[in-house]
Amino acid sequence: MYENFKQSWLSNIKGDTLAGIVVALALIPEAIAFSVIAGVDPKVGLYASFCIAVVIAFTGGRPGMISAATGAMALLMITLVRDHGLEYLLAATLLTGVLQIIAGYLKLAELMRFISRSVVTGFVNALAILIFMAQLPELTNVTWHVYVMTVAGLGIIYLFPYLPVIGKSIPSPLVCIVVLTVVYMVSGMDIRSVGDMGDLPDTLPMFLWPDVPLNLETLMIIFPTALMLTVVGLLESMMTATIVDDLTDTPSDKNRECKGQGIANIGSGLLGGMAGCAMIGQSVINIKSGGRTRLSSLIAGVVLLMMVVFLSEWVSQIPMAALVAVMIMVAIGTFSWESVRDLKKHPMSTNFVMVATVIVTVVTHNLAIGVFVGVLLAAMFFANKVGNILYIGSKEVDAGKEREYQVVGQVFFASSERFIGAFDFKESIDKVTINLSRAHFWDITAVQALDRVVIKFRREGTEVELVGLNEASATVVDRYAVHNDPAAVEKLMGGH
Repeated sequence: MYENFKQSWLSNIKGDTLAGIVVALALIPEAIAFSVIAGVDPKVGLYASFCIAVVIAFTGGRPGMISAATGAMALLMITLVRDHGLEYLLAATLLTGVLQIIAGYLKLAELMRFISRSVVTGFVNALAILIFMAQLPELTNVTWHVYVMTVAGLGIIYLFPYLPVIGKSIPSPLVCIVVLTVVYMVSGMDIRSVGDMGDLPDTLPMFLWPDVPLNLETLMIIFPTALMLTVVGLLESMMTATIVDDLTDTPSDKNRECKGQGIANIGSGLLGGMAGCAMIGQSVINIKSGGRTRLSSLIAGVVLLMMVVFLSEWVSQIPMAALVAVMIMVAIGTFSWESVRDLKKHPMSTNFVMVATVIVTVVTHNLAIGVFVGVLLAAMFFANKVGNILYIGSKEVDAGKEREYQVVGQVFFASSERFIGAFDFKESIDKVTINLSRAHFWDITAVQALDRVVIKFRREGTEVELVGLNEASATVVDRYAVHNDPAAVEKLMGGH
């Protein structure tokens, strides 16, 4: 047990500490911005980010991943907050946590295996684009000082690691934030800072229970929002966990992550925070800055709270240009540039799924819709591809009297019409043998196709024999086939 604790918490203290500080600094403006999107006080987003980051450090299944208040979740809260107020949002946050815990126990994270790599790549590229687009308001209608500071910040981020000794020991995003803050304070230039985003909290969060009536009416109000928050939160968290798995070349327990996200959201709701989930941008910052274990998430949450409550005067002086530079680095690092190079060698269907996922996610700003479209397209292309892998040949066994058809491949809804069309029902012959030893029947549509083939041959006066059905196919055919039931045959063929 001690070895496991040491590996999860103490194996990378320096890297996790510095990475956690960088993440905490980057969380502040985002938490405030997401609060504004949701229509609530900045404190709600900041308290949520603190609580979720700390709780998930203990309960999550993916060490090194950062969870907090997110834009994807904030977008889903707008209507509830506008129509019913903050208290109902807190209640919805608690319900979201409960639903996510249930999802964890039901092992719904296993559904991630149905999301293809092309969808994950599209999701990553879309988030990189959205992260970059989110920085544009800070770069439009501003003075030249902002552009100089941003470019200087990017220069520090990408060039500092090449310095001997200290270049590899201190995260360059942290150096960027500190240096540009000092320059801003010394020069007194007129540019936006964190303090301009909104008032920072001056007290620690307190335990509170949402002031809403506990009845069915309240449940009907909050359940739709809670359900959407649950789906989007888990989807983004699972996708981010997959990306961090790849970045660190380590596995994660995604069902535990579902439960951990639920517990964290319950904690957030009880401390006056809004629902959140894993953040791909902050997770990439954490990994790129050297964070690897649960300690980095804990430090990020604790440092965030300490800074906004006790060091708010200093934190408010951080220029937004410094944080914009860090987030541009995240966008560049997040985007899968290999996917652009691979467009020429990957199949057209794979490219189409990836690009469609990107476009839908960017246009709708909704992760769930983008992934749903990607999964749907991937399933359709896969079904079409497998449906085309069907060969039906025939040979005469006895000239003019008996013919044998050999079926090779998968018969299901996408290939059923092709299956039926391969038989010659007008041939004058006494007996047909259909050899199914190299075929597999998957669904009711496939069984109905087989029924039609048998029935059409019999109506032409031809004897039909089915041979070679494997056990799994035979089970489906025996249960649902009707070609030996006269009444069912008439119903299937429409009485013709």
